Amino acid sequence: MRRMQGSRFAFGPFVFDPAAGTLLRGDVPVAVGHRGLKLLEALVARPGEILAKAELMDAAWPGTAVEEGNLTVQIAQLRKLLGPAADGGEWIATVPRVGYRFTGAVEKLDGTQQRPLPLPDKPSIAVLPFVAFGSDPEQESFADGLTEDLITDLSRIGGLFVIARNSVFAYKGRAMDVRMIAKDLGVRFLLEGSARRAAGRVRINAQLVDAVSGEHLWAERFDRSLEDIFAVQDEVTAKIVEALLGRLRAPPARNRPRNFEAYDLCVRARKLIDDSPQTAREAHLMLTRAISLDPDYAEAYRWLAMNHWMGWVHWGQPVEPNRSVALELARKAVAIDPNDAGCRWVLANLLAYERRFEEADTEFARAIELDPNEADTWATLSDIEVLAGHVEDSLEHIRKAFRLNPYPPSWYYLTLGAAQYAAREYEAAVETLRRDETYRTSSRRFLAASLAQLGRLDEARAEVEMFLVANPHFTTSHWVWTEPFRDDATLKHFVDGFRKAGLPE
Repeated sequence: MRRMQGSRFAFGPFVFDPAAGTLLRGDVPVAVGHRGLKLLEALVARPGEILAKAELMDAAWPGTAVEEGNLTVQIAQLRKLLGPAADGGEWIATVPRVGYRFTGAVEKLDGTQQRPLPLPDKPSIAVLPFVAFGSDPEQESFADGLTEDLITDLSRIGGLFVIARNSVFAYKGRAMDVRMIAKDLGVRFLLEGSARRAAGRVRINAQLVDAVSGEHLWAERFDRSLEDIFAVQDEVTAKIVEALLGRLRAPPARNRPRNFEAYDLCVRARKLIDDSPQTAREAHLMLTRAISLDPDYAEAYRWLAMNHWMGWVHWGQPVEPNRSVALELARKAVAIDPNDAGCRWVLANLLAYERRFEEADTEFARAIELDPNEADTWATLSDIEVLAGHVEDSLEHIRKAFRLNPYPPSWYYLTLGAAQYAAREYEAAVETLRRDETYRTSSRRFLAASLAQLGRLDEARAEVEMFLVANPHFTTSHWVWTEPFRDDATLKHFVDGFRKAGLPE
């Protein structure tokens, strides 16, 4: 397909950059898969024209014979991600038995990025997912764990701005120019590398790149015994800090696992913790096993605390013993490693749910002091601030979380949508909560409330119906009892929206 190098396209609230593989709605990235991006590129490059199915299949699956059903699925997914056009119709029209047509007005932008993320006023870095040697899932899990640990280590250095884990993993397995990735994430420096573990040894290659000049600031190869893995992580962190800040500023030592199997289990559990009740059960088994193998491993306690909290707040499990066990585990995590910001924000969140607000505020402040780059702290704090009626603070915190984590986990959108609702920005809340990345099951209640406040009652009722399919036991009164509201006016505002939408009392 012919396309000018560097062309970008604007339509409705979107800016699409095919070369960078990014689609932005306003300033917020939309997570579109590789095939979806290729189809969108073909369609927006020729707006108004009918593109035959064969041509579109060739654009998304070049040189591969695929079933037509694959195209139908991808187009449906794209429509879902784009949502309705301004006139309420669809961006992509079906031309029966022929193909598809992009119906929106498309403006071609020049090659320069319209709204690049401004570089922070301190050295900014993203750690790209380390490449695993071979296709063995164990090697991949090891490389992912190494990447996540290095992000955590660097993130604790006050003089650096560090992109969060979720956003860098958006680039896993994608062949992209490092300068493009740095521009996309709004950072100057990138760390990339590869990792392999075999027969009790680890081999790690790492290099630090200045994406502006293209210069390699530092590169090293490590070939060590497996038990030295955490020493290698500390060394890599120290070298990067030295290269970027000119002097070593070692933060307090982190609590490291003594048992490698416990570490492996924790790395795997992190990814499963908030996907669904099914994966949460799997994570629970892994974390319980990790603690039995290594009873002094703070991170395992921290994630297990979150797992119990998710159980009673999100997955409909009994309040007790989940509630008290979660708090006990979080306190244990902080006792083992008081310098871990992750353990602190988890405890802060649980204390807020216990209505122990002063203690929660203290823990949040300590978490930010220990690690100002921990995006999850800012997002969680935003959630708690909404319930306190501090709406402007809440919006500022969630924006900060999105800057540190431009491709975040789905619950960030749920938090943003709730903050927009609280700010009475109902149109914005509807747009946020209709995004495919939100937890569709629990975000629908806020979407329904926003639609109800706009007087769109039929749409609100439809959302309530779908919400109740997944949450048949939901009642507004139980939700109010669960959520740690500090502000009566905010509480009334949410209840008013729920009532107008027709959610059960």
